[in-house]
Amino acid sequence: MPLSDTAIRALKPRDKDYRVADEKGLYLQITPAGGRLWRLKYRNAAGTEKKLAFGAYPDVSLKAARELRDNARKLLATGIDPAEKKKQDRHAAKISAANSFAAVAQSYIEKCKREGRSERTTDKQQWLLKLLERTIGQRPVAEIQPFEMLEAVRKYETSGRTEAARRAIQFASQVFRFAIANQLAASDPTRDLRGALTSHKAKHHAAILEPQKAGQLLRAIQGYDGHPVTRCALQLAALLFVRPGELRYADWSEVDFDAKVWRIPAEKMKARAEHVVPLSRQALSVLSETRALTGEGQYVFPSIRTHLRPMSENTVNAALRRLGYSNDEMTGHGFRAMASTLLNESGKWSPDAIERALAHKDRDAVRAAYHRGTHWNERVEMAQWWADYLDQLRVGADVVAFSAGQRA
Repeated sequence: MPLSDTAIRALKPRDKDYRVADEKGLYLQITPAGGRLWRLKYRNAAGTEKKLAFGAYPDVSLKAARELRDNARKLLATGIDPAEKKKQDRHAAKISAANSFAAVAQSYIEKCKREGRSERTTDKQQWLLKLLERTIGQRPVAEIQPFEMLEAVRKYETSGRTEAARRAIQFASQVFRFAIANQLAASDPTRDLRGALTSHKAKHHAAILEPQKAGQLLRAIQGYDGHPVTRCALQLAALLFVRPGELRYADWSEVDFDAKVWRIPAEKMKARAEHVVPLSRQALSVLSETRALTGEGQYVFPSIRTHLRPMSENTVNAALRRLGYSNDEMTGHGFRAMASTLLNESGKWSPDAIERALAHKDRDAVRAAYHRGTHWNERVEMAQWWADYLDQLRVGADVVAFSAGQRA
């Protein structure tokens, strides 16, 4: 006689397990602890008697158990063993979880680390993964469709973060290509999205380019009343005009006080080539002050939360905002434009030496190697002249126009 909910609820546990049949092989197994477990008894194509578990009542209702039984019987009718099918599905689910977009993306990031990509680069990759994780992170990488990819980034585009949306698409494409190379996916769904997003309009970094205004900025930095390490970072940004990321990730092991140089490893540089920065007297003085504050750790400019991480990429810009400079007036990257403009306008230094100081990559490898060596002495002299010139601007002295080619 088929079971009913009333009959099931009336079942009492005994000293041993016992069964109560429903129909077509479905039955309840009642345990001494009072559990009511759905089971299906059947014979596979080879005639072997087997059992299939469907869960416990009432979590799996009588109606649901019968539906599971009927589905299993349909598989049997086509020669498929439902118990084996269940094992295969469970295994496939584990593989899908292991090959989710988030898991594959993390493997790709780890590969980049092994290849020597800079910490700054892999940190950005982690940030981009977080942008995508909520929407496609748990999806099997081989099953993600172009429309899903578009939905994952569209919300950033519609909120005005077009650059974030664009970079997220680029990162996802790198992950998909990695998955294809490792036989985890057949195609890259981002390739069909070209032109789908609003084109990002490049915006130049705001910078102060006039000597008088530069002097005002330097005086403001000297009077900065925030964290002293942040003030030192601002001062070195002006003196050394390296990229903000290179400054943030400066490591004490890279600074040679005796040789008066800062050697930035290739993996930290945009051009993937070591960059040696000559240190003026003023730069060495600021570094000495900073060393007294952070010298026991790894980073010259550590995070205020933990010395195990560099300071936030927003620290310098936030300090400039605190000094009263808006994002349209001056940025951390703007110190490079300020140095480039004023050094070129001085007429004292060869354009090649200035380009080398800015670590701009020369597309001609032979020419690049040649200029690295020939302009070193000029760069050392230029670094000291620049530091002295900034001192002159800071104290408000009259700026003398130098004739082209004249040396101090």
